[in-house]
Amino acid sequence: MRTSRRELIITGLAAGAAVSIPSVLRAQTASTDAQTIRMVMSGDLSIFDPIFTTADITAAHALAIYDTLFALDSKLTAQPQMVGKWGVSEDRKTYTFELRDGLGWHDGTPVTAADCVASIRRWGQADGGGQLLMERAQDISKKDDKSFTIVLKQPLGLLIDLLATIAGTSPFIMREKDADRPATEQVTTNIGSGPFKFNHALAKPGASFTYDRNEEYAPRKEPSDGFAGGKVVKVDRVIWDNIADQQTALGALHAGEIDFVYGPPRDLHSAIESDPNLALQVLNKGGVNMCLRMNHLQKPFDNVKARQAMLHLIDQEAFLRVTSPDAKYGHTVTSIFGGDTLYTNDENTGWFKKGGDPDKAKQLLKEAGYAGEKVVVLQAINIASFNTASQLLAAEMRKIGVNAELAPSDWGGLVTRRANKGPVANGGWNIFITDDSDFALSDPIGAVFLNASGDKAWYGWPKNDEYEALRAKWANVKTLEERKALARKMQRIWWDFVGDVRLGRTVEPIARRKALTGLIEMPSSVVAMWNMQKA
Repeated sequence: MRTSRRELIITGLAAGAAVSIPSVLRAQTASTDAQTIRMVMSGDLSIFDPIFTTADITAAHALAIYDTLFALDSKLTAQPQMVGKWGVSEDRKTYTFELRDGLGWHDGTPVTAADCVASIRRWGQADGGGQLLMERAQDISKKDDKSFTIVLKQPLGLLIDLLATIAGTSPFIMREKDADRPATEQVTTNIGSGPFKFNHALAKPGASFTYDRNEEYAPRKEPSDGFAGGKVVKVDRVIWDNIADQQTALGALHAGEIDFVYGPPRDLHSAIESDPNLALQVLNKGGVNMCLRMNHLQKPFDNVKARQAMLHLIDQEAFLRVTSPDAKYGHTVTSIFGGDTLYTNDENTGWFKKGGDPDKAKQLLKEAGYAGEKVVVLQAINIASFNTASQLLAAEMRKIGVNAELAPSDWGGLVTRRANKGPVANGGWNIFITDDSDFALSDPIGAVFLNASGDKAWYGWPKNDEYEALRAKWANVKTLEERKALARKMQRIWWDFVGDVRLGRTVEPIARRKALTGLIEMPSSVVAMWNMQKA
């Protein structure tokens, strides 16, 4: 009988003994220095611009090196961050913002109002909330070096919330010379004004990235509270190690060579909990909704019946068994507004069936005229849940006659390829699996999954004018009950044209050494690095 490497790791962790496997880190500095934290994040960082992509790892990078005008506290209330003072006119159409003292770029130059104006305008090209702001804006301009105004054509009560959003793309502030370009053109300079500096000299793409404490950063006076308050960095350095093999990452965590692993495999949870030096911690208690995104521009999913076939094919409980086998961490979800938000509802969910309905799916594919063409499923092999879900999906599709082909790559490769709108023959794609926080789905203005505006929508580019007309009303609806009613109407249309397909809701703990404390808990998949410390 042969013992697998995975079984060796589980046994070693459970026994609290060293696991005899090659370490990718032993030749480097072990993570014993209390002023250095080593982390294995979700996937690999290949795109650095948080406006160009919505990848969580890019957002975490941005949260470290950039700053925002406003930020959400632990009660999900927008609080000033870079802004010192702000006010609004009596007619609610002119907002004036003044930057707080002490803001400076990592290159030594001061942050100015012109930087903010350029950054808001660029964000407004990419994010749903930003697009709404730009539609309502009559003018966005600086008054002086520290002050700027946003003048609206009509009141927009959500303005401050939009500037603090963590749904979709957050409006990170960049230097004017970086932000003065289209959102489709990447910023690569990595010079921000945030609490960490990106260490260019130690950057090793594909291996590791290093972030140093910004000694010149002036935190707000208020205590740290969610993503708001004082961003106090309590260590000298944070290193992101790119360890694609999660078993190797867990072995390094056990050996004390790293301090943090994002999203450890579910079958290792009990072994991690049994190690006296390790702990699981849920940072995003609302969890994430796993989603199957289909390319609406290319066959076969340019046909609504093919998309409906996928909706009926999916057995969410089967996907949860492979991605979240512990029932306390996984739940089915049938609402486009998430599993536990103010707008979660059961409108038009008759398609949901225990075990799925493969016969119905097969019939719908036939009606769609599917002729056996190759269907490419992008497979992120270095994110455990996406990897296993992609394999199960391809297997289930083959059972109903779909010529499904997995296209394995790391997450960075998937992020690059999913931007290709072309056919498979030209490097395009048909399906990929991703997720977003449950909380984000309560905001259809900013949530990337809930945009069906075609070319302006997120990857997959769903388009439905009737749905979009309802989504456009969201910002003007004043009461909770009216929004709940609107949410039901939107969901009814969504499940008819099938903008995407949900695979379940999961809560994903991180694994850390117990010596690492101070991690910020927020309903977001993005990890903040200030406030952390190590004994």
